[in-house]
Amino acid sequence: MKNFTTALYTHATTDTIGSGFMAAIGSRMYENEAPLKAEFPHVVYHVISDVKDWQFTERFRDILVQFSIFSTASGPTEVKDIYTKLLTLYDECSFSITSNTLVWFWRNNLATMRDEVTTPAGTLGVWHYAVDFDINLLEG
Repeated sequence: MKNFTTALYTHATTDTIGSGFMAAIGSRMYENEAPLKAEFPHVVYHVISDVKDWQFTERFRDILVQFSIFSTASGPTEVKDIYTKLLTLYDECSFSITSNTLVWFWRNNLATMRDEVTTPAGTLGVWHYAVDFDINLLEG
């Protein structure tokens, strides 16, 4: 899993397509959770599931990863822009992973919501787009 999440982050920070995405979020992309006082907008990604599978002699891993985009902008324009850049970067993408071969990486689902978050400065309205990607890796 470490090789996969390292490659996932590296793709965002080194790919030329990723520069627009990272600029849109101020390079604030976190694994599993954002720091307590993280600035907005930011993205948090985490693995939802990692299932081993096999087909005759080949072993695969089916992974579901969720990217949560958070924005405190008054309207949804910023979160939609980040979402578009996220799709450009990851949907049907290709990158190298140590010890695995990426078979596919595609968007599976999008859930949009408006949340309220309590901070030391008070309660904020937050746009939250949860984007799921289905990934298939060939092991070895």
